[in-house]
Amino acid sequence: MAPDPLALLKDGTAEIVPEGGLEEKLALGRPLRVKLGLDPTASDVTLGWAVVLHKLRQFQDAGHVAVLIVGDFTARVGDPSGKSETRPRLDKDVVRAFAEHLLEQFRLILSDERLEIRYNSEWLEGMDMEGVLRLTSSYTVAQMLQRDDFAQRYAEGRPISIMEFMYPLLQGYDSVAVEADIELGGTDQLFNLLVGRELQRAWGQAPQIAVTVPLIEGLDGVQKMSQSLGNYVGITELVDEMFGKLMRIPDELIGRYVRLATSLAPGEADEIEAGLADGTRHANDEKRAMARSVVDLYHGRGAGRVAEERFDRVHRERLLPEEVEDRALPASATRGGEAYWLPGVLSGLGLASSNSEARRLITQGGVRLDGEPVTDPDAEWRGEDLVGKTLQVGRRRFVRLTG
Repeated sequence: MAPDPLALLKDGTAEIVPEGGLEEKLALGRPLRVKLGLDPTASDVTLGWAVVLHKLRQFQDAGHVAVLIVGDFTARVGDPSGKSETRPRLDKDVVRAFAEHLLEQFRLILSDERLEIRYNSEWLEGMDMEGVLRLTSSYTVAQMLQRDDFAQRYAEGRPISIMEFMYPLLQGYDSVAVEADIELGGTDQLFNLLVGRELQRAWGQAPQIAVTVPLIEGLDGVQKMSQSLGNYVGITELVDEMFGKLMRIPDELIGRYVRLATSLAPGEADEIEAGLADGTRHANDEKRAMARSVVDLYHGRGAGRVAEERFDRVHRERLLPEEVEDRALPASATRGGEAYWLPGVLSGLGLASSNSEARRLITQGGVRLDGEPVTDPDAEWRGEDLVGKTLQVGRRRFVRLTG
């Protein structure tokens, strides 16, 4: 039996406002305009973003139009959702560079058919003062303070800039500009989605339906996945890096990752969660299966099994990977004469972001030379003592040093 289209679109959602609204929109009998706004504030699409992108793809597959809003203007304002302090602004050129990089990754999930890509600078950058005043007159300060993060900061006497009040209005106006029927977002975006409904009413449009999907916790198991927190998995990361990161999640998140980050059917996710709860399924086995499934989803069938085998070689059997990249010792890493300074070698090869980061890795025991820990960041090495040896940084980065 073919799956019920409505049930498929509702599956995995956290909240639909108003209740029954999705059914009413679908009953219009035409392709709906389904909006998703994403601010390009970082370089990678994470598994967290992928949750809502896959939901948007389901609407495309059902015959509806995906209206992807690249928030190149709103990214410069900064989304205050869930934040406890004023957000820093981003430079216009930085935002544009992020946007170009992200669009390539969005297309790994979204179909080019029934896809409309818009930049909200199209209508926001040229808005004159009359337009701004009309926008601000459509919502009140009291309504803004119904938002939890604003209310908490106001009660505690912490600053809230007028610019931050503008963000929900600007995002909401996006819905007016593209005449959205439905808007998707994470659960932290519900307030902004509802503002869009009110602005559409003010502009004489039928209000959109707000559909939210769950947020996914990051590798720390506590805060939502975020590149700024470093607790994320990117969908274009190398297979070994992706698999290794997924094996680090807390056991209690296995079921959630199965449900939100893989392509397994809801019934399969239910069985896995039930088995983990009653002890009939083992956490390590299910974590491995989840990691394989995620890798397969973004790198092709079988990629997860290959990554798992390499993971075991490096981590369980404590062997080197089958293939180790050869890299020449950087000339910049010498400290006068011909002696090499290992922090300079690490940073020169891109294995550490800076000399100071390399020193920290060494002092914390994160660097090995031919399997032996290196602990003195100030030690000097002759070239002949390094050439031919394998330098390991952390658990997954290896290079063989050449002259």
